[in-house]
Amino acid sequence: MKLFLDTASIDDVRRLAPWGVISGVTTNPSLLAKEGGVPYRQRIEEIAAVIDGPISAECITRTADELVAEARTLASWHPNVVVKIPIDNEGLKAVHRCSAEGIRVNVTLVFSANQALLAALAGAAFISPFVGRIDDAGGEGMEWCGSRWRSSSSTGWGRR
Repeated sequence: MKLFLDTASIDDVRRLAPWGVISGVTTNPSLLAKEGGVPYRQRIEEIAAVIDGPISAECITRTADELVAEARTLASWHPNVVVKIPIDNEGLKAVHRCSAEGIRVNVTLVFSANQALLAALAGAAFISPFVGRIDDAGGEGMEWCGSRWRSSSSTGWGRR
């Protein structure tokens, strides 16, 4: 199992990294906005200097062509960058294209098993379920994650 921090706070990353349990970090524009105007690239590079693992940087564009172009830019920032793309029709097209180019993708805004399966089949390296929102909708977010992990071997996707 791998544990990822969901933050853009370099202070949080620096404070928790010495524990030796953090495998990577996921960020998004909302988390970065709380950080007082630091440029996204600068923050990703700061995080990558502390954590030697996947660092997810989220795309904000909406069409497949825009997402792929943005993904190429984000992926160029550091070898550990994993591009985060929201799941929808355009996102799945972009995931497929990025994966074919060797760009690692973390698919986000996943709320259902069907979405997780589609993301995996499109080529996602990681899937980020919206655990809190699954809970808010009356589901059991952590149980959802566990059941996806247990069933992941049937897709050939692996367990990450």
